Amino acid sequence: MFRNLRQGCAALLAAGVLVTLSPAAFAQERRNRIKVDAYAIDAEVSPNTQSLTAKATVRFIPLDDNTSSAGFELNNAFNVSRVTDDKGKQIPTSRTQQDFTVRLNFDTPLPKGQPVTVTFYYGGKLTGQEESPVYGIKFAAIHPDFAYFMYPSRWLPVSGYTTDRFAANMRVTVPAGYSVVASGPEIHTPAGDKTAYEFKFEHPSFPANFAVVKGNPVKVQSEGVTTSVYFRDSEAAMAQAYGEETGKVMSYFTGLLGVPPYADLTLVETEAGAPNGYAAPGILFFAPRGIGKEPNGKLLANEVSRQWFEDLVSPTTRNHIWLSNGPATYAEALWTEHTTGAGALQSVVRDNTIEGLTVDNVPIMQSARLEDYSPELWALTGSKGASVLNMLRYIIGDDKFFASLKAYLQQYAWKSASTDDFRKVVESVTGQDLGYFFIQWIESSGAPEFKLEYTIFRTQKGFRVMGKISQDLDTFRMPVTLKIETEGNPEEKQVEVVGTSSEFSVDTFGKPKNVIVDPENRVMRYGNDIRVAVAIRRGEEFAELSEFGEALQEYQKALGTARNNSLAHYRIAEVFFLQNNYQSAANEFREALNGDLQPKWTEVWAHINLGKIFDITGQRERAVNEYNLAVRTKDNTQGAQAEAEKYLKTAYERQRRQEQ
Repeated sequence: MFRNLRQGCAALLAAGVLVTLSPAAFAQERRNRIKVDAYAIDAEVSPNTQSLTAKATVRFIPLDDNTSSAGFELNNAFNVSRVTDDKGKQIPTSRTQQDFTVRLNFDTPLPKGQPVTVTFYYGGKLTGQEESPVYGIKFAAIHPDFAYFMYPSRWLPVSGYTTDRFAANMRVTVPAGYSVVASGPEIHTPAGDKTAYEFKFEHPSFPANFAVVKGNPVKVQSEGVTTSVYFRDSEAAMAQAYGEETGKVMSYFTGLLGVPPYADLTLVETEAGAPNGYAAPGILFFAPRGIGKEPNGKLLANEVSRQWFEDLVSPTTRNHIWLSNGPATYAEALWTEHTTGAGALQSVVRDNTIEGLTVDNVPIMQSARLEDYSPELWALTGSKGASVLNMLRYIIGDDKFFASLKAYLQQYAWKSASTDDFRKVVESVTGQDLGYFFIQWIESSGAPEFKLEYTIFRTQKGFRVMGKISQDLDTFRMPVTLKIETEGNPEEKQVEVVGTSSEFSVDTFGKPKNVIVDPENRVMRYGNDIRVAVAIRRGEEFAELSEFGEALQEYQKALGTARNNSLAHYRIAEVFFLQNNYQSAANEFREALNGDLQPKWTEVWAHINLGKIFDITGQRERAVNEYNLAVRTKDNTQGAQAEAEKYLKTAYERQRRQEQ
């Protein structure tokens, strides 16, 4: 249900992340606590006028004594004409545009624990250009040829966003020639020049999502799964390929996690500006960028896995949202491992470690403090959450890890669960006390950086390596693999690293040549290469938000550790280029070419960008030379060869800003 690829506009403040409560969190703190458990919605969508009119009956339960008011979030595009109780009496309301809330004020306090039913009457125009409750991301829009409504858009009155699970009966009326796709069994009835579609979803989940489409879907059979695909325009050519890949992904995760709530999925295309991927019960929404020119297996794995780790079981509160985002992100790694091999898994895990460490001073358990869909939230709950699961897999082993996931999903099916609930399931399956693990990685922040000291002694039977592993987290505890490379076969031993210093002793037959801590990088930890990568990633986050001063500071931190890092020099050059500081940009592109040339693409693109600088400064001969050097690399990362050939034919011209 939540965003897959990183979109959003919250700034990532690298050295110390400034965290703020989202408007939704503020709203939830102010109002009396209630729990929504059911909706009955009657809506009509008019594609021609790009409008929606709706009646939403909401059943909720007051959780506090003497509840005199209740707050709901509703998209500001909609005007509420009235709200009534179950007897038809109008309830006084107030509207706050800033946090998208509608507050209901009751004449007499509501009794705790007794169900209450209220009905909202509302409507308005929704073109997709209105302010979204999640800043900068479209979750709902109505167009003449299609429409989509996702839960985060608050197109219906929402309370307990992402935490209150609910059942829903939806009736959506559209003009003849249109169809509606939603969660649950469908019944449609013609009504003159319109058609009414009804959907009944009885399980508590998040079924408040639907799409209005034209035409028939492409139905694809793959791995025993039938996928219905509604793609438009140029993306329509990808329908067959996406249907086939969806079947493969669904079949794989069914084998790992058990029977899903929905095996046959519907894929719907949204539009630019919407999240690249979003999962609802039985429906996956994809923006054109998320579809691309070939199936995005990682994105599919993320969204398909949410049929289990979100729609079937969801977090009790937003502090436990890693229980959805972590498994979904780790699903990308599992799919990569399945299709490419264990070596590829290590690469994905390393990427997650880097991303997760960009927010290293906020515990996962405090993720409710972060803005919804912000880079910080995804780094903490998605990337770090995935790294936590990978470490848990390492500690308890593959068999018990996947058995734990299955047991968790079975025990809490159609319910919400907390981190403690998950921990207890894992402990029950493994017979281990894992409290230390969850305290370290979920309730605490930071990551270790191991330092190794050892001495080699000769013994009657061979050799003995004695030493200690040090790190600076006093409360740290984790089993860590120690590998001793010898003249013969290597020796491995698992060392329980507890506190700031842990001693070890390993006997070997062959003479030790080298000792390596955590050789397969199983533990989320710092090292020089990780520190460099984390600093660069933080710099990239700042650069994406045009915070160029902060971006340069992070890139310089990376160079402080690794002076010849080509990527850091390249990123600095990009910033200078965007600021029209061409001499400094050229200097840094040269430094990138003189560095370690990792990743390899820095070479071809440094030459291309130097060519652009020389074209801008009227040095065409030098520009042509750089473009030719780019061609000679034969590296075509992101269409580099076509770019170089283009400017060999026609000189690059500076893109001037409007104010210039």
